[in-house]
Amino acid sequence: MNRLKYLLQHRYYLKILAIITIILVYIVTTNYHKHSIYSNEEEFIGTVYKIAYKNDRTTLYIKNQEKLIIHYYDELLNVSLGDTVKVNGKLSAPSNNTIPNLFNYHNYLSNINIFYIVKANKITKIRNNTSIIYYLRNRISKRIDKISNNNAYLSIFLLGDKSSLSKEVIESYRNNGIIHLFSISGMHISLFTMILFFILKRLSYNNYYNYGVVIVFLLFYTIFIGSSPSLIRSFVMYLLFALNKLLNIKASKTNIMYLLLSILITVNPYYIYNQAFWFSYLISFSLIFKRSQIKHIKNKLIKSLYISYLSFLVSLPICLYNNFQINILSILLNIVFIPLVSLIIFPLSLICFVFPKLISVLYFLTKIIENISLLIDAYRIGIIIFFKPSFVLITVYYFFLFLFLYNKKSSLIILLLLIYKIGPIFNHDLIVTFLDVNQGDSILIRMPHNNENILIDTGGDNLSNNPYAKNSTIPYLKSIGINRLSYLIITHGDFDHMGEAINLVNNFKVEKVIFNCGPYNDLEKELIKVLNKKKIDYYSCIKELNIDDNKLYFLQTKEYDNENDNSNVIYTELNGYKFMFMGDAGIDKEKDILEKYNLSDIDVLKVGHHGSKTSSSKEFINEIKPKYSIISVGKNNRYGHPNKEVLNNLDNSKIYRTDKQGSIMFKIKNNKLKIETCSP
Repeated sequence: MNRLKYLLQHRYYLKILAIITIILVYIVTTNYHKHSIYSNEEEFIGTVYKIAYKNDRTTLYIKNQEKLIIHYYDELLNVSLGDTVKVNGKLSAPSNNTIPNLFNYHNYLSNINIFYIVKANKITKIRNNTSIIYYLRNRISKRIDKISNNNAYLSIFLLGDKSSLSKEVIESYRNNGIIHLFSISGMHISLFTMILFFILKRLSYNNYYNYGVVIVFLLFYTIFIGSSPSLIRSFVMYLLFALNKLLNIKASKTNIMYLLLSILITVNPYYIYNQAFWFSYLISFSLIFKRSQIKHIKNKLIKSLYISYLSFLVSLPICLYNNFQINILSILLNIVFIPLVSLIIFPLSLICFVFPKLISVLYFLTKIIENISLLIDAYRIGIIIFFKPSFVLITVYYFFLFLFLYNKKSSLIILLLLIYKIGPIFNHDLIVTFLDVNQGDSILIRMPHNNENILIDTGGDNLSNNPYAKNSTIPYLKSIGINRLSYLIITHGDFDHMGEAINLVNNFKVEKVIFNCGPYNDLEKELIKVLNKKKIDYYSCIKELNIDDNKLYFLQTKEYDNENDNSNVIYTELNGYKFMFMGDAGIDKEKDILEKYNLSDIDVLKVGHHGSKTSSSKEFINEIKPKYSIISVGKNNRYGHPNKEVLNNLDNSKIYRTDKQGSIMFKIKNNKLKIETCSP
């Protein structure tokens, strides 16, 4: 026992242990590839541990020997948590991100041991729930539905379930840096323990008994909520602090935090890839590390401001790595929202579960919070865009932050933030990226030496209602440090080329818009209304665009009687490499281009009309002789693109397809061309 006390009290042993554990876990997880027990099975049995509903789809999360996600599109299921079900359906592997830097669903599921998704055609309940935990969750869920069908906060604070909160509200909370307030973690554990100790100390002075009751309660609560990483961190941290006090070990709280980290990532090595875990742990560590300084701040407002500022600095790389932006107002917002949520909304949610008549008060208060958050997010108040930091830069940041916590060279933090912001300036690679926007076109030309960025088309899918601009294009632009577009070029007015244009200009800074020749169609007219309202300049039927040393030539021939042939066809030379973007131009326009312009030996061709047989004639391809051909096309699209004859015409060209290779990037550095893909 004395040796254990010595180890726990020593200043460096646990710190070294934590560092070694992180390194070993990282080496093991990067070299060990987890595998599924399933291969070609079509029948699966498991216990339902989570249910989610979206439009006409029911999603079941089941576990047996391995977890599976089940999508079911038929009638509503009479299935509850804890029920055992038999599922008939086909396995499919979750996809990787097909646009660089964005959320990787495959890796996320793999890190929580889910390797397959099943599209079910039949689900049969074979046994009812027998678990007390699931029984209680089902009863609470039914009571919540009975109390209120339109208030998600009861589910958030009683069940840890945010699925019924609207995407817009969640996104605004995230953008404003207050999303952590709506995840069950240390704040809620602290409130529970405070209430329990207040009651228990009036019943018994026995610390062993009181701590024992609290620990048992927290263990049950952690299992009941669903064992999220942040909640497990909070429970184990409390357990270690309690044992330290009860056993009189006298280890410092900082040492206990080092031990906590070693224990948690040893038990579950994949915590090192979990954003919520690091967010929760690092903020807790920093507040404990600086507790003496915080304690000596007498003014409550200044103390709150300092705690919020410290939490902001600690969580900054995590936010930038995932969201590519920060809201500097989050420091002030947290001062207001933390007490409001922790001292009013959270307790009131618990009270409303017992006394439902107070639900209108909770609804009123949460609507105020939501509207404030949505308003701040809508006007992008305090938002600063950063590029996605590398692992090396994050490590360097935390090294200097550690010096800052020791009150040494705190100005280096400001310098590092400046490097974060101006970092893209030092990247002189000229990049042309063909973004995977399913059955559509969207191409980014990035010229970092003069900070000019051009987007050709936006993509758009009027069937899936997927807002590609908000979910894909804008996050990608942010991730590489772009906060504005010099030009948005619309090749023509079809939805799959400009359907996301209004979303883009409403949510991102666009300086000028260029349309094709010919009359404006309804989509273009709707966009022009927005451009006029925002006072964004727009032009049509131009011949060339001068951007410093680069020129974009618009190969105009004549006005056609169809939107596709009126497409802007663009030719440019970038650092000696010839690029040609065809839009949806057809064979007639190809013939006219060959007659009017002398073009040959094109390095990169954006194939016309997604590889349709109406474009890319053999005569045209033989004349321009593309070295690389890009076909922007949706996976398993209903049009059958690309056409086999077109593929044969391009036989002498290296073909890249967004349905197979995802986004395709052509990087030009020191006059050398490098090609990268982001495969599904």
